[in-house]
Amino acid sequence: MNTPLPFLKSIAFVSLLLLTGCVSTYMPNVPNVPMFTQKGELSAAGHITPKGNITFNTAYAVTDHFAVMANGSMLNRERRKEDFRHNLVEVAGGYFTTFGANQNRVLEVYAGIGGGSSDRNEKEEKEGVMTSTRREAGFSKYFLQVNFTSKRKKSLRLLGNEFPLNYGTALRGSYVNMNKHLLNGVDQPKESNIFLEPIFYTRMALTPTVQLQYTSGTNFGLRNRKALTAGYSVFSLGFVINVGGRNLGK
Repeated sequence: MNTPLPFLKSIAFVSLLLLTGCVSTYMPNVPNVPMFTQKGELSAAGHITPKGNITFNTAYAVTDHFAVMANGSMLNRERRKEDFRHNLVEVAGGYFTTFGANQNRVLEVYAGIGGGSSDRNEKEEKEGVMTSTRREAGFSKYFLQVNFTSKRKKSLRLLGNEFPLNYGTALRGSYVNMNKHLLNGVDQPKESNIFLEPIFYTRMALTPTVQLQYTSGTNFGLRNRKALTAGYSVFSLGFVINVGGRNLGK
């Protein structure tokens, strides 16, 4: 079968995302989308963005409709003009179900809390003298996330093999509130913001349990802030491992 059109559209969208950039104390992680179908299922994933932000996601289905998750992300980047360190951890619990004529659609709703910190040092050299501006922040986070995934009767043909594709979307609303904000060591007004973070993902099944995922998306800040702004798009490549789930019908 030929490469599906949504896959090509997503690649074009990714190209636009890579051209965007921003300076913010908050960098979103890749949302956890475990696609659970029954009790006892386990999901683990790792993703990396072009900026070097690494996300680790884990989740476990406690019952046939309730699951818990734990996520973390970290970035430690040193450049000639800027050093940036960022970390984030979060935990959540929520509801999942399958539906549709063949039970091949998955709906998940999770609510969770988290916290993190960032340290950005911008450097500038003038007439041989190096100056820097350092902004440090710590923050807490509360979020609500809705995931929808559909397993469609489509696949990608590569090197003579057929790789099934799953498509999905997640919408996360996050309230982020600073508990620390320093500029060159001096206290600054603490900020808060509400972010809407829609993402779209495509998964290509390499084996029945291992899938390659690429994610594209963005975030929007509902409040006008100087430091706690929405600017980092979410684009990542990663692997997802699901063990113990039902084989969703096509």
